[in-house]
Amino acid sequence: MAQNIRESRPIPQNINEEYYQISGEILSSFPKYRPPVDLFSFREDISVLAPYCKKGVRLSNEQVDEVAALCAEGNLFVSRSDHPIYSRHIVKQLDLVLQDQNLKEAEIADICIRALLLRYGQFAEQPVKLVFEPLYRDVMVVTEYLWNDRHRCTIFMRRLFRKYSQPRHAINTMIVGLWLWLQGTGEIRRRDLDRMALAFLLHDVGMLKVPAFLTNKSGPLKTEEREKILPHPLVGIKLMQKMDVAFEELVRACFEHHERLDGSGYPQHLKGAQISRVGRITAIADSFSAMICDRPYGQSKDILAAAKELAGDARYDQEMTNRLLTAFAAGGIGPTVDMDAAVDAPETAAD
Repeated sequence: MAQNIRESRPIPQNINEEYYQISGEILSSFPKYRPPVDLFSFREDISVLAPYCKKGVRLSNEQVDEVAALCAEGNLFVSRSDHPIYSRHIVKQLDLVLQDQNLKEAEIADICIRALLLRYGQFAEQPVKLVFEPLYRDVMVVTEYLWNDRHRCTIFMRRLFRKYSQPRHAINTMIVGLWLWLQGTGEIRRRDLDRMALAFLLHDVGMLKVPAFLTNKSGPLKTEEREKILPHPLVGIKLMQKMDVAFEELVRACFEHHERLDGSGYPQHLKGAQISRVGRITAIADSFSAMICDRPYGQSKDILAAAKELAGDARYDQEMTNRLLTAFAAGGIGPTVDMDAAVDAPETAAD
């Protein structure tokens, strides 16, 4: 019955311009009894929104059930004036950033990075296909956003993490890798963009199988400890093969990101032209991302200093490293944003 009423009285467009329609996934991310935003319900009988409750006010059990029912019917909304709070929850339904015309590009980049951090973190804890699928969907949202304007990748480049974790390293590598790939590529196909994003993001996925006491060790690794890490490129490929996503670009990124042009890399000691373009880009993006992040065994380098060091290292593709250096040295990337502070900031009581 309610479905028939909703179809006969569609939600007016002006409401969608001023309010967000809350999905069940976003609602579930709110504190159950104290919503962090003002809630509004859509009155189907008169086609208007009416205030339901104020942010931070405790709901009764009956109201909690009613809010859930309103949400399930598509009749629960939040004002766009609560965007700063709402944006921290929209990461649970990232495709909304493609629909919301009022979000600024910087806001969308922030939300996308937060979403990828959440999804990759979940995947890192449980690297199985069921948990991979939400990560895959969110990567496709990001590539759809970049597909519409490849220059938006620069906005993401301003938001590189400086504190290390496996998810943050993966996201940094994806951003830097995509930026390098887009800079050196003419016309692109959407399928290629999708695959490159996944390849860069998952290049180091084999490290998820390495014990944490090794990846977090502050001192030098013993020979037997290093031998446990060296196979991670192949481990990553096998892991993704189990999920039916081991396409060529991903295999190259996993297998070649530690290869070097002079043959000094591993696992195959490939040289020069033996290393694919995907492998060359991933090697630069992976190394750059590692250099600019604080690690248990060393402090981070300044972004410009890291770019200069790579540009002076003949083991990496010099055309690409010089492109990266020029962009940062000439100010082409623009001012950086402290993403670590943004994602690590605790929510206030009002939130």
